[in-house]
Amino acid sequence: MKFGILKERKTPPDRRVVFSPNKIVTLQQHFPKAQVVVESSEIRVFKDSEYQKNQTEVTHNLLDCDVLLGVKEVPIDALIENKKYFFFSHTIKKQPYNRALLQAVLANNIELYDHETIIDQQGARLIGFGRYAGIVGAYNGFRAIGLATEQFSLPKALTLERQEDLINELKRCKFNPLKILLTGNGKVAYGAKEMLDAMDIQEVSVEDYINKDYDKTVYCLADVLDYNKRKDKKIIDNFDFYKHPEEYESNFMRFAKVTDFFIAGHFYGDGAPYLFTKNDAKHPLFKIKYVADISCDINGPIGSTIRASTIKDPIYGYHPTTESEVDFKNEEAIVVMAVDNLPCELPKDASEGFGHMFLENVIPAFFNGDKEGILSRAKMTENGKLTPRFMYLQDYIDGNK
Repeated sequence: MKFGILKERKTPPDRRVVFSPNKIVTLQQHFPKAQVVVESSEIRVFKDSEYQKNQTEVTHNLLDCDVLLGVKEVPIDALIENKKYFFFSHTIKKQPYNRALLQAVLANNIELYDHETIIDQQGARLIGFGRYAGIVGAYNGFRAIGLATEQFSLPKALTLERQEDLINELKRCKFNPLKILLTGNGKVAYGAKEMLDAMDIQEVSVEDYINKDYDKTVYCLADVLDYNKRKDKKIIDNFDFYKHPEEYESNFMRFAKVTDFFIAGHFYGDGAPYLFTKNDAKHPLFKIKYVADISCDINGPIGSTIRASTIKDPIYGYHPTTESEVDFKNEEAIVVMAVDNLPCELPKDASEGFGHMFLENVIPAFFNGDKEGILSRAKMTENGKLTPRFMYLQDYIDGNK
């Protein structure tokens, strides 16, 4: 089995990679029958020479590879027919801007495995960059506070090499006491939690967070049933919320009335209540001043997130009264950080972490007959057609709404 590590070709450039030089060595130690070559890249966070130093072949030609591994979408004109591809295709939610890509995948008889479709038997995702989105998102949120208040200054995350460097920068910051709300219970939220804990910020319970005042910075980690409630007042469990989100309404305002800094690390599903709407943000008791929206659903559950921001220009202001974008230093503005590709700012750590998960959860399936069904569940296309699990995309491919 010959694996090819793709050069990332999407613009703006993405410096991440599925496997670092050291992780390829580990892969081949555990799976001697695996051969790995790396497509030459001038932008990758790991230089070609670093792979070559570890005796990994660097090439400009991947035609003889069986499986091609990338991070972002492969441009249509770079696709190689009759290959197995792994990358984030951004098609499984019927994203209009990538319809042509999925059509091209089928036309070129490509077996596509989207990283998002790699799940266990219970449906939980096995690989991703969520933790690193949380790490960088929390850092960027504090950086936004520093720029808005001028109390402290932080360098951009992309100028630093490791998570440890981000933490060291945060630890030297001095700012007024804040009440920080962090939502979510997955890798994104726990990545952000790592940063708050590393800053020695005290975690408090939901009840104490809502009802008590503090003379120091504290944070609360809130799950879906903390900021949503059933309309019939029943208390069941998270799975009921995931199955029947239409039976719930937002209970977020009780947090909004006492929160200074909101870090949105939750997953938002179709049909779930918005956390706070644009009208909620106009409420006289609405207190949130800073939002790090790591989830970044545009015009969705976070009323102040009216667009995604960029690594180059990561912060904007949202004026609740006019529902419009303003300078983030405007006194009436909610300061919004809503970068939608946060892990790109920490490419070395993100690549090494991703490679660890891919090696642990995916590579074995190529050599054990896919006994856990990892590959069969993840395969989106085969023989020029959608696989049964992904037939819901047929109308999307056909151009139907």
